[in-house]
Amino acid sequence: MFALPSVAALNHLLSQNSWASQRLARFSGKTARFQIAPFSFAYTILDNGMLRAIDASTSTDALCIISPLLLPRLALHDEKAHADIRCEGDAALLAEIFFLSRNLRWDAADDLSRVTGDIAAERIVRAVQSTHQQLLSGARNISQSAAEYLTEERPLLAKPRHVFAFMQQVDALRDDVARLEQRITRLFSSRPENFASSSTSSTPRASRSHKGPKSQN
Repeated sequence: MFALPSVAALNHLLSQNSWASQRLARFSGKTARFQIAPFSFAYTILDNGMLRAIDASTSTDALCIISPLLLPRLALHDEKAHADIRCEGDAALLAEIFFLSRNLRWDAADDLSRVTGDIAAERIVRAVQSTHQQLLSGARNISQSAAEYLTEERPLLAKPRHVFAFMQQVDALRDDVARLEQRITRLFSSRPENFASSSTSSTPRASRSHKGPKSQN
């Protein structure tokens, strides 16, 4: 259902970045499948570096399982998002796929110019990019301000160095308690006779009764 529109969009992106299709041509005949629940897309690389959609159930050389939650981060070229993609198969092909995903760029002005003309398209794209940068900058500032407020003004969140110091103190206290328990155990096990003798010697002796002088008749 979505295979044909997706392959058309990818081939359009590759045509705008001719260097990318030249790199993919080295993997001609290889196949790759992308699983983005609940959808699955599979493509074969052609001799010219373009793609052809194939049945998603076909055996492929490389597999990428992508969580839908990663899509916004991948669209913003978040490097850390790539580490959360599960990959299997041809390592060289997977490395090329990741390289292209990081470096391919959509030439929006070129597509928009067919409708609005070159000058208007450039202005629109610049305005959108400026707005996008402002939104990202504002989001970063808000997150930084919130983090500073929660750690400085209202210390609801502990700083990492404070947590680390607390863990070290807990470890030191645990070791001290363990050493103290060992010393007490050795003390009781090595001197049992001393404790027994000391308990015996502490028993009071019976005092002799003192008789007074006999009375004379």
